[in-house]
Amino acid sequence: MTGPVVFPDVERLVVDSIKNRSELAGIVVDNKPPPGFTGTQKVVLVSRVGGAWIDDQYLDQPLIDLECYGPDKTAAHGVSLLARAAVLTLRGVGYGGAQVVDVAEMDGPRWLPDYHHAAASRYLATVRLLVRPA
Repeated sequence: MTGPVVFPDVERLVVDSIKNRSELAGIVVDNKPPPGFTGTQKVVLVSRVGGAWIDDQYLDQPLIDLECYGPDKTAAHGVSLLARAAVLTLRGVGYGGAQVVDVAEMDGPRWLPDYHHAAASRYLATVRLLVRPA
């Protein structure tokens, strides 16, 4: 391929691809906390936390964290399972000219207290996307 590699914003790719799914109705999905966030709302925060470009395969392989919150531990776990399932279906999704080639779970949902929000209940999962940029 010739020309510059145009990488998609993978946080927006994930957010925009899953935020309107019916199973996530009533859950805020974004890459930033909503106004007034206390950690007790049903929220999925999407963040790229690493990954690398594979030049010879023309693939980006970003690592994405899904921070899943709820009003209590059980609800937060439920949010994490829904978000995990939604993200694992992204293979084949196109976004801004790029395409998700594969999705793999790197670390399934695990309990991770949020020390910035005392009342928060949070689970964290990490997935790796393989993305062929535009």
